[in-house]
Amino acid sequence: MLFRANGILSLQAGKGVIVYRRELQKTEDPEKLRHEKVEEFRERFANPYVAAERGYVDAVIETHDTRPKLIAALRMFETKRDANAPKKHGNIPV
Repeated sequence: MLFRANGILSLQAGKGVIVYRRELQKTEDPEKLRHEKVEEFRERFANPYVAAERGYVDAVIETHDTRPKLIAALRMFETKRDANAPKKHGNIPV
């Protein structure tokens, strides 16, 4: 699995940080704290390099390398043929 270096793995555009709800309710400036927590989350978890380090992603590719990598991957499958044996039995109507 390849992942682009400028991609975000999760977190839907920072809609909210539910995990820190109590902290957000106690603070005087909840918007500032929410922004800080979203940025902290992005740095720690929504980073493709962290995912690659943990083995979730095989490689992180730069944006300008996307097209050549995609073309190479598709060319590899260009001559692939299905090697499965034909089915011996089908599902009979019940």
